[in-house]
Amino acid sequence: MLSALPIITFMSRPLKSLSSQNTIKIEFYPSAYRTALKLPLVTAKVAAGFPSPADDYIDDAIDLNETLISNPIATFYARVQGDSMVKAGIYDGDLLVVDKSIPCEDKCIVVAMVNGDFTVKRVKIVGDQYYLIAESDDYLPIAITSDMDFEIWGVVTSVIRQLRQ
Repeated sequence: MLSALPIITFMSRPLKSLSSQNTIKIEFYPSAYRTALKLPLVTAKVAAGFPSPADDYIDDAIDLNETLISNPIATFYARVQGDSMVKAGIYDGDLLVVDKSIPCEDKCIVVAMVNGDFTVKRVKIVGDQYYLIAESDDYLPIAITSDMDFEIWGVVTSVIRQLRQ
């Protein structure tokens, strides 16, 4: 993994501080606390357009732990604060499922620590240069440099959002 990075301004407009970009509250849940909860799964497709005839039976069960977490010992949750990833479908208050065992590749979304602050961003790799890219027009890219304190904590694999509060 990389280590170290400063904030670079790529445009003439001022760069918002990293602390005003999407910050993350890290909520660690070790695998020992993993619980099994199988809920009914309706096997009929749910129409998002015109309604279709409903099937009156439930054919299977699904456990969201099994569905969303492939490596429990390397997985943690992180709660999002901020709006820098809205174009990626990540909103303030969302819960991220983050896997530390997945290698970081170009275009993946990661939870990273930059100069002591957690953030969620898309990684862009150009040659040997790494950038953290916000998915909002209000935030500028962050170029990773050797004089920055930088660490990728994991790759975001899922986003959990409550539609009704």
